[in-house]
Amino acid sequence: MNSSVIIWDIETVPDLQGFAAANYLVGKTDAEICEVMGDKFPKHIYHSIVCIGALVAHREDGNWAVDAIGAPHIGERNEKDLVQAFVDKIDELNPQLVTFNGNSFDLPVLRYRAMVHRVAASGLSARPYFNRYTDDAIDLCDVLASFTPQAKATLHEICKVMGMSGKPVGIHGGEVARYCLEGRIKEVADYCETDIVNTYRVWLRYDLFRGRLDNASFAASEANLIEFIRLRGNTKPHLIDLTA
Repeated sequence: MNSSVIIWDIETVPDLQGFAAANYLVGKTDAEICEVMGDKFPKHIYHSIVCIGALVAHREDGNWAVDAIGAPHIGERNEKDLVQAFVDKIDELNPQLVTFNGNSFDLPVLRYRAMVHRVAASGLSARPYFNRYTDDAIDLCDVLASFTPQAKATLHEICKVMGMSGKPVGIHGGEVARYCLEGRIKEVADYCETDIVNTYRVWLRYDLFRGRLDNASFAASEANLIEFIRLRGNTKPHLIDLTA
């Protein structure tokens, strides 16, 4: 059984310069590039990462104990450094990776952006993270739906049905680009952290379901998360309500 786990999520904005380079628009203004891109969700190759949220936990006495919750963003460092720090952590811990919709979005975007910035990410090759038929990288969106599109639910829907708080009212994924343009990147990072905490709580339910946690160890793992957040209430008030 894995001794470390990273629950993670990325927030992105359109990579206008990348789109321009691929579509003979170099030298055009951002407004002109956006007009050609249109309103459709961009291809994965045309995304730039502005924030990488991660919850790191380890197995301790049969329970899961949280080591860190954070969401470094481009207000603190550039995209290359964000990607490098994240893949270095994966290389250090060799963890199980857990996402919600990560196999179809976060993982391929991370790989594209690492290659764009010439980031060495050997840790991503140490385990078959890109193979959907292993547990090395669990995408809860796919797994809980048995890889059936008709059975898929959103993270918010799953949380609410299971009696959890779900996503906070306010920002949602479609507003990330606007928030970044307005200089509100810290709010994007806070939103990303709520997603990873919600994903972690769903993952604990899944670990209970498949017998890797019993009821006592599940309760202890939840209690550890609540205490971790409570002790950091001054710096992460946006997370307090998620575990109420």
